[in-house]
Amino acid sequence: MNQVVQVTNLRKSYGSTIAVDGISFEVLEGEIFGMVGPNGAGKTTTIECLEGLRHQDSGMVRVLGLDPQRDSLALRSCTGMQLQQSNLPERMKVWEALDLYSSFYPKTADWEQILTKLGLAEKRNSNFSKLSGGQKQRLFIALALLPDPQLIFLDELTTGLDPQARHTIWDLVRDVRSKGKTILLTTHFMEEAERLCDRVAILDHGRIVALDTPAALIQSLDMGECIVFNVDGMLPPAFERNLSATGSIEIQGDRVVVHGNDGYKGSLVSEVVNKLATSGVVFHNLRTEQPTLEDVFLKLTGKTMRE
Repeated sequence: MNQVVQVTNLRKSYGSTIAVDGISFEVLEGEIFGMVGPNGAGKTTTIECLEGLRHQDSGMVRVLGLDPQRDSLALRSCTGMQLQQSNLPERMKVWEALDLYSSFYPKTADWEQILTKLGLAEKRNSNFSKLSGGQKQRLFIALALLPDPQLIFLDELTTGLDPQARHTIWDLVRDVRSKGKTILLTTHFMEEAERLCDRVAILDHGRIVALDTPAALIQSLDMGECIVFNVDGMLPPAFERNLSATGSIEIQGDRVVVHGNDGYKGSLVSEVVNKLATSGVVFHNLRTEQPTLEDVFLKLTGKTMRE
């Protein structure tokens, strides 16, 4: 596959703060490539360097074979951008925004068709201020699609949206990719990255700490079966002692998570249920869970909240 984005040893600092610390990666034609990481990991700075909105301190960046700084005008005619923070005048109508932005490009897609495809045809005469959060995001996607771009940047696309709106946006992103477009997105939602992305780069402190398909990243955890249940009251010490040869226990309030030990060949569910009954523990909502991309993320970046 052709490389749509090439990044080699990208570095960017703000005074004494290193935002991006020598990262390298490529994005292939036709894929959805995701970047995830804690706040301050360098995701937005990286995508802004690719968009030509920021100048890197060092390193090589090529987008569609172009230098984002030197060839910014040519690049903007073949890429679409949805920024992390975007806004329009409150009284600007939906059709006015699309008509205005169309004038910025030498050649554009039919925005009437885009409006219909994104489910905004009925809102064409609505003021921007009257749109819901999901409708505003769909409008920003429409604006990003106007130049019929080969590559689309989506930065924190679904932040602040309710689950229904988020799933609608996911379907739109999949539809855009089905048209042969390449998408590079950043997100705080691990489920979003796991469901949408062909490959994911996990950033932490300005560096890429893992890069692979979501399935391969999850498999790299080498985690066995996981049993989750809730208890009424405290677990007796005897329960944890009796289970030590079978699995490890993680207690989160009234929620208990049991991870099977490596090499354990029996049925973890049967073992846990038997020991709960023997110990006289009242439990409910017992279920098995498979590891997710969020488990990978927490293992690599930690669980402490960051500003």
